[in-house]
Amino acid sequence: MSHNPDRPDQSATPETAAAALAATVPGALPDGLPDQLLSAALERRLLKAIRRGASMEDIAELRPNRVSSPEEAIRALEDGNARFFSGQARRPEISANERRAQIIGQTPFAAVLACSDSRVPVELVFDQGLGDLFVVRVAGNVVGESGLGTLEYAIRHLQVQLVLVLGHEGCGAVAAAMLTQAEIDQEPEHLRRLIGQIQPSVQDLPAIRDKKARMREAVISNVRLQVHRLRQQAVIREAEASGRIRVIGGYYEIGSGAVDLLTEPEELQLD
Repeated sequence: MSHNPDRPDQSATPETAAAALAATVPGALPDGLPDQLLSAALERRLLKAIRRGASMEDIAELRPNRVSSPEEAIRALEDGNARFFSGQARRPEISANERRAQIIGQTPFAAVLACSDSRVPVELVFDQGLGDLFVVRVAGNVVGESGLGTLEYAIRHLQVQLVLVLGHEGCGAVAAAMLTQAEIDQEPEHLRRLIGQIQPSVQDLPAIRDKKARMREAVISNVRLQVHRLRQQAVIREAEASGRIRVIGGYYEIGSGAVDLLTEPEELQLD
């Protein structure tokens, strides 16, 4: 019996049937369809576009934009981290066809200024895939000239919805900023400068006897300082004032894998 490739195969699995339906009738798949069905549908549509010689621009247009506001971006990070720390991470992988669709450009929904610590792999912590996050990493997640330029690029040209400054448990750069000046002066010049960008945030910490709690407060204080510095920049300040983006902070607990997002104004206010 001949088979019409443009009609869903009634004997196929739900995944292939959904893929065929999406390929035949764009927009026919309802919201809330399981992710594996949506992935199969996208794969089928991409493959058909490639076979008919579609341009890279047309192929890129087939990729869904699943985040359309700062609030949705925050939820995407929260949901992804919940999957990660609960052991339900999807480890999003994309097919060769989907990778080809990314050649034309990138569409990350959030920019993240994070620490270079090898225990803080940002995409894994938030269970995101290729092209989802635009990540800047530097020890102590400090705001420097190159980092600022990179984030301004993400906001102006990539249209990210969210900027997150992510600190983490046991940050060595923050711990170094809590040393005596004599100890800091023993470090190389560029490292001293980096530590100096963190020092103001840890100079007036509240008296906390528990070392772990005190360290957490120091890291979060540094996050607040770096968020404050970002908001002093015109591109970022204007984008946030218009509601196009939000700038938030976060604290990643290495031991549990959980991220505590700091989204409320009082949580980010400098003391």
